[in-house]
Amino acid sequence: MTPEQKEVLTLAISDAELERRWNAVRTRMKEEKIDALVMQDTNEWLGGYVKWFSDIPARNGYPMTVIFFVDEPMTTITCGGKPPGDLGPPAWTMRGVNNRLTAPYFPSLNYSNTYDAELTVQTLKNKKAGRVGIMGKGRISIAFYEHLVKGMPGATFVDATDLVDEIKAVKSSEEIGLIKKACALQDEAMEWAKTIIKPGRKDFEIVADVVHKVTMLGSEEQLVIAGSGPLGKPTPMQKRHFQGRTLKENESFTLMIEVNGPGGMYAELGRIFFTGKVPSELSDAYELCREAQQVTLNLLKPGANPKDIWDANNAFLVKHGMLPETRLYAHGQGYDLVERPAIRDDEPMKLKANMNITVHPTIGSDRLWVWVCDNYLITESGASPCLHKISQKIFSV
Repeated sequence: MTPEQKEVLTLAISDAELERRWNAVRTRMKEEKIDALVMQDTNEWLGGYVKWFSDIPARNGYPMTVIFFVDEPMTTITCGGKPPGDLGPPAWTMRGVNNRLTAPYFPSLNYSNTYDAELTVQTLKNKKAGRVGIMGKGRISIAFYEHLVKGMPGATFVDATDLVDEIKAVKSSEEIGLIKKACALQDEAMEWAKTIIKPGRKDFEIVADVVHKVTMLGSEEQLVIAGSGPLGKPTPMQKRHFQGRTLKENESFTLMIEVNGPGGMYAELGRIFFTGKVPSELSDAYELCREAQQVTLNLLKPGANPKDIWDANNAFLVKHGMLPETRLYAHGQGYDLVERPAIRDDEPMKLKANMNITVHPTIGSDRLWVWVCDNYLITESGASPCLHKISQKIFSV
């Protein structure tokens, strides 16, 4: 990679780290007699497979396909021109890839929805792949999958998601370093947010300032959500369409910074602000929320069953007169904003050391909504100290 090429990239993962991932997966593929893996992603938030294998993220709804072979370099398929047009990302960015294919396909142009699948079928047939592992069926379009299966009637298709998830969920030292960079970035942005959260500003104006801040700090994808409201009304975060409210005196403002950091690894940080003196009703609920978080942290140990932790969290909430959790309050993170293992009663993956877990329990009623959201690593002896350094409190601004 030339100095000019290196300057183009925000932060690339090392060759050694990519080799570690590829070797670990190929070892498992050989054990399962899988010739090739097929994966497709369309975004960074929940599109970590393509990034994990190639160090190139899919973005903005444009599908990117990676075909990972057990015994030779990868093939990538990206949206572009017909040959001899562009070949997608430059060859020097595509480490471990020897075949870059493109086609002018777009999810919004239904007649083009199998162009990438046609190239995938052709590639797999050329390599005589008889046993193909599918990664993350929920991320692949039905048009792509149906065409793939129909085009290879002699092949055997197996779900290889668990095979990769078990490897991907346990972070290397290099990945942990990137996760800590993301946490530090979020800490700095949250501290800075204290200076711009003030009455008279609309929620989206504050969010826009935070998005700019994290971008300048090195974030590669910016997901920031927030919500405001008067005392006596729950004020959870809201997506962009619902951020038109103007913040007033003596009101709550909930801010969630769930951006990735340099290199693409995710963490997430959530805090609550109050434009005035923080009422005891809110501060008391917040302390209860911190206690709930500690219940989970006490159980984050290698070998732990997520269902047991989920049950303990709900037992704590019910004991204190709160509604039990029904969605997701703690989960892994990496190149995916939400990654396995999920701390839920339906997650079969057991916890292991070097997993990055975000824990964000909530305390809610018809009068309030509070939470605390931070990241922790699982160590051999349990949860690490909090990876975020900003105080766990409701900030008066």
